[in-house]
Amino acid sequence: MADRYDERETAVADLYDERETAAAGLYDERTDSYDQRPAGPAHVLRLRDVGVDYRTPAGSVTAVSDVTLDVPASGITVLAGPSGSGKSTLLRVLSLVERPTTGGVELRGMGTARLSSRARRALRRTEIALVFQNPGENLVGHLTVGDNLRAAAQAAGRTAAVADLLAQLGLPDTADWKVNALSGGQQQRLAFGCALARGASVVLADEPTSQLDTGSADLVLETLADLARRGVPVVVASHDPRLIALADTRFDLRNGVLAA
Repeated sequence: MADRYDERETAVADLYDERETAAAGLYDERTDSYDQRPAGPAHVLRLRDVGVDYRTPAGSVTAVSDVTLDVPASGITVLAGPSGSGKSTLLRVLSLVERPTTGGVELRGMGTARLSSRARRALRRTEIALVFQNPGENLVGHLTVGDNLRAAAQAAGRTAAVADLLAQLGLPDTADWKVNALSGGQQQRLAFGCALARGASVVLADEPTSQLDTGSADLVLETLADLARRGVPVVVASHDPRLIALADTRFDLRNGVLAA
């Protein structure tokens, strides 16, 4: 399992490195038309014959086997299944955090199998936003709410309309708050706001409601629905029935295999 956790740590390190690098020049208040998206292929992400194996002291363990699926370039796609079904593994593969053992991943029609680690990091910085289930892992804690948005945008070579974004997220007048002053649900909404600020082509989220109370989870569900209405494709790994009910496209996994 060491490989799996190394990949997760790498993704978290990428997040902090990108935003720390941007932090030096955070105070440019120019705006950007982050809602305007050119037409693209019908599918934002595609998996072909993907398998993922992990090395353990007891031998090789197969987490995902022979998965082929297409993620539409609009709407909410849910990877559903019980714990241990492989949905979080697939999400890491889709987000280019983890390389599959077999098979391939396409992002907006581009194959990624031959990309270097540096090129994959660049795509994660500009094209893909990954939101973890623990709210604290998605943000830079010592920065303010507004600075998290500015840094996320600047890491992708953009600028953020902070006041507008916070109003859309239902977080007005919080730009100068420290992140730890927000509730868990507010932090998750801010994480999705950072995805908007970056202009990501696709937003992926791993169990985004699993650590939240019902009220906070409902607000996160509203944020996901709003992202989809804005034309941002969203991919979520979840077993939350309320989130699954939002799905425009649904894939069910059992024991690492797509259910028929």
